[in-house]
Amino acid sequence: MKKLLIIGLDCATPELVFEQFANELPNLRSLWEKGFKAKMVSTIPPITVPAWTSMMTSKDPGQLGFYGFRNRAGYGYEELYFANAKYVKDKTVWNYLNRHRLKTLIFGVPQTYPPKPLNGIMVSCFLTPDKNAPYTYPEEIKMELERSADGDYIIDVKDFRTDNKKRLIEQIYLMTERRFKAFRHFYKKEDWAFAMMVEMGIDRIHHGFWRFFDSGHRLFEQGNPYQEVIPDYYIYVDKEIGKLLNELDGKTSVIVVSDHGAKRMQGAICVNEWLQKMGWLKLKEKPKEMTKLKMDNIDWARTRVWSEGGYYARMFFNVKDREPKGIIPKSEYEKFRDEVKSALEAITDENGKNIRTRVFKPEEIYKEVKNIPPDLIVHFGDLDWRSAGSIGTGTIYLYENDTGPDDANHAQEGIFIWDIAPGRLKAQTDSISIYDIAPSILQYLGIDPPEDMIGNSLIKG
Repeated sequence: MKKLLIIGLDCATPELVFEQFANELPNLRSLWEKGFKAKMVSTIPPITVPAWTSMMTSKDPGQLGFYGFRNRAGYGYEELYFANAKYVKDKTVWNYLNRHRLKTLIFGVPQTYPPKPLNGIMVSCFLTPDKNAPYTYPEEIKMELERSADGDYIIDVKDFRTDNKKRLIEQIYLMTERRFKAFRHFYKKEDWAFAMMVEMGIDRIHHGFWRFFDSGHRLFEQGNPYQEVIPDYYIYVDKEIGKLLNELDGKTSVIVVSDHGAKRMQGAICVNEWLQKMGWLKLKEKPKEMTKLKMDNIDWARTRVWSEGGYYARMFFNVKDREPKGIIPKSEYEKFRDEVKSALEAITDENGKNIRTRVFKPEEIYKEVKNIPPDLIVHFGDLDWRSAGSIGTGTIYLYENDTGPDDANHAQEGIFIWDIAPGRLKAQTDSISIYDIAPSILQYLGIDPPEDMIGNSLIKG
């Protein structure tokens, strides 16, 4: 029986894994030298939710019906929901495998909380609110999980946007050590056809320490005490991967993949300040200091657009007969959307240089558009800049994150490594799509990929 192990490294970055640290990661290097490596083009937007679910279903965010962590549940101004596993309606890889009576071990894969029944074991992800909630399936393995992780399995580090860097390093290492240890424990117990784990530590260490490591970052200081934190952690993760590889038999193939990459954050565009400057967002009362945009402070009778902050921006339009107090006539919607798009693409930095913002209409980039998408999706500066949703900043430009210390943004490309013999692949390629992964997994394990998967299997028929 063929077996497949997937090691997910949230936010692992090709420029670091394949280039800068390549000679210091012997276990990862051994996998790609046996098989192949490629950059992996992620979803738009390239964020944890929906990227991992897109990877495991071969469906884009529009088909899945969620466009990030927070999504509109209705056209009311405060109708937002958090997209956890309850909102995943499409079949994942392990659903197809279970239907063919193949047992699966799923550990920490984002958007698996709350866990759903499956033929195997699931330990859900960082969306788990706390360990009082049921986060394993079956629920009775929780005690065994805790014991296997030295008595305290860590789902995620708390408050990774913090100035307490020493504690953050300690917590990330502890989380990673215990996740790999617990996964090895359950992996050795049974003969799994398919096993998958995702480690969040690389994402957390990027967001916490990028400025200390990247000499191109405007806040970098040579010789700072945290300069080696990111390279040291990658080396540590490679060692943990080595321990896991030592548990494998000769029948198990290995994929290592990330959902997106990372890059230095140049700054943040205060999107709701910009909208006020453009005259498209009107407040009842201007704040005296930086604060979150509150819906009850918006003058809806004079507001056409508002936005949410984050790694990317979501622009929401106030459309007549759609939103409760909408003012944009439906007949003018498309013309106005083009006007906003052009204005966003023309945004410059403080020196007047265009920052190369990319603006997307959901129906033009997705195969289908379910539920309620943003009217526009915005990658400020092609993700060199993030979106700050706060108001009262007094400026359109921030050079710190508005929700806590964070000096990395997400990048469009992640990593993909597979130790499969190159002759089994359709073609050696430098780049694959995130949507190609699910059909490749199924075909490798002897299952024909469903026709509604939008990616293409990498394996020869």
